[in-house]
Amino acid sequence: MNQIPLVDLKAAHAEVADEVRQGFERVLANTAFIGGDEVREFEREYAEFAGVAHCVGVANGTDALELALRASGVGVGDEVVLPANTFIATAGAVARIGAKPVLVDCLPESFLMDGQAALDAVGAATRAVVPVHLYGQSAEVAELAAAVPAHVRIVEDAAQSQGATRDGRSPGSGGIAATSFYPGKNLGAYGDAGAVLTDDAERADLVRALANHGGVAKYRHDVAGFNSRLDGLQAVVLRAKLARLADGNAARRAAAARYDALLGDLAAAGRVVLPTTVDGNVHVWHLYVVRVAGADRDDVVGKLNAEGIGAGVHYPAAVHLTPAFGHLGHRRGDFPNAEEAADRILSLPLFPQITADQQQRVVDTLTDALR
Repeated sequence: MNQIPLVDLKAAHAEVADEVRQGFERVLANTAFIGGDEVREFEREYAEFAGVAHCVGVANGTDALELALRASGVGVGDEVVLPANTFIATAGAVARIGAKPVLVDCLPESFLMDGQAALDAVGAATRAVVPVHLYGQSAEVAELAAAVPAHVRIVEDAAQSQGATRDGRSPGSGGIAATSFYPGKNLGAYGDAGAVLTDDAERADLVRALANHGGVAKYRHDVAGFNSRLDGLQAVVLRAKLARLADGNAARRAAAARYDALLGDLAAAGRVVLPTTVDGNVHVWHLYVVRVAGADRDDVVGKLNAEGIGAGVHYPAAVHLTPAFGHLGHRRGDFPNAEEAADRILSLPLFPQITADQQQRVVDTLTDALR
């Protein structure tokens, strides 16, 4: 059977294989396994790409968010407002600090965090609000930053939005953001990796120290930190892929527009709801997510997978309905938009190398599955 993966990592590797091999040889020859020139150059190049002053490479996206929160003053017992429909790592990073996640609902069309709900949830114990830039487009940041009290910081979860902008603004510009370079991201490493992005030199320095056992120089540890460093081999991969990221994002936008056209009849018939792009957003389509109506979503995904179509679900349970965060005391019905999304959405294959014929087959198979 001709498989169409959700993300084609083999095709992505083929484009950079020679550069990666040469870069690995440089790292091995210099034994620059932790830090080194490749990491420094990647940080410089990604900061330039993202339009921020500082990029600090770290071990993974979850660490990146925890470090950004810690550098923003979040500590034990503080409250952090975040959306109920996000990957569990968003809440997990908060919990690892000893802070309390305070969940809010999402908007029904874009699935981005409801900004007004977030503001309503802010209280005296709130130290940060975490808008999640979901599926490749940006949530409210400027509006939230202008409206929150002075004791609250905005810390962006930009794990799915490399290259996305909202009203011309990139994640981290004027504030602080965390991103992930998990292999399936638009900019993916060959293992776990992440970064913190900011224009704030003081917070960048603190993140760098916290991620290096609190060290500011060899054997000088001014704060209690932990080990979360980007290694040279991952930096080689990220540099090679970064040079192609803008073109890859453009290819994703073209593929998303093609899906919109191919799915037009199903949308008109009310069988699927197509994804929406918020005004002012430049979407980078990390995922192409549709909502199915009048059919069992899990059954539809099963039928697609049985035909070799790599459909997936992001995410099958809202954070408040996972056992890990059952202690927050929520129940089904507390965040209806997030729950509706978890029950109804599915992600279709999307990657820069996807062809029109592959997309046609995806849509034909989805049409059959919805009958």
